Amino acid sequence: MPVVGKMEVIIKISEFPEDVKTITNNWKEFVVEADGKQITITAKPKMFNKIEQAKQQFPQWVAAINGKIGDMDEKGFSLVDASIQVFEKKPKPEAATQLAS
Repeated sequence: MPVVGKMEVIIKISEFPEDVKTITNNWKEFVVEADGKQITITAKPKMFNKIEQAKQQFPQWVAAINGKIGDMDEKGFSLVDASIQVFEKKPKPEAATQLAS
């Protein structure tokens, strides 16, 4: 008998999504293309605000978006119960040295 498990997907982005739609209850919906698949992400306003704040506060950042796989089609799938964590992306010391010279 197989062991019961839980599958979650993590998608990382470092660019602000261009085509963001506001849908029911002010939720935000946008599409990310990863490995040839289109992932439709629907996020609560509070979660999406994390990406907006990162865009304003940090020169470079990365957002880790995780959730469960929802409806699938030939182009990709939707991400259900999305949560977002944003991190400042700091340049590596050798890259900073090269930029200074």
